[in-house]
Amino acid sequence: MIFRILHWTCRGLLAGIFLYTGYIKVESPLQFAAVMFGYKLFPDSLILPLSHYFPWIEIALGILLLIGWKIRYVSMGACGLLTTFIVILAVTYLRGIDANCGCFSFEDRITPFTIARDALILLPALYLAVEPQLRARMGSVQISVKDKPTRPS
Repeated sequence: MIFRILHWTCRGLLAGIFLYTGYIKVESPLQFAAVMFGYKLFPDSLILPLSHYFPWIEIALGILLLIGWKIRYVSMGACGLLTTFIVILAVTYLRGIDANCGCFSFEDRITPFTIARDALILLPALYLAVEPQLRARMGSVQISVKDKPTRPS
């Protein structure tokens, strides 16, 4: 029962986050391009194409999580994407660049809080990626306890 609750909570949370963040970037690609330019990590020639296509990856992940298509693989993709975000934000912050995060709004500055927030968002994706192994492990633990022969007294 707990696995089912965790599964649906993680899926719903991640789907909502990816759909929302992708939507705000699709609605304002030039603002997102300005945020990406502020990171000072990408060549100028890649900023506009990335700002136009990248949000659709977030939206696709949100839709796939929502409909439940190959959850484990989609959540691994989400883990990769979120890890990339965290690294980009951390590198930008550690370089002393005063830039916007661009995660949930275009006015959110990169701070240790925004990096930690993105790291917390990674946890549900990690759970969904390893859930089949957790279920198998927990199931085998329960089976081995039930099926353990008892000694006659």
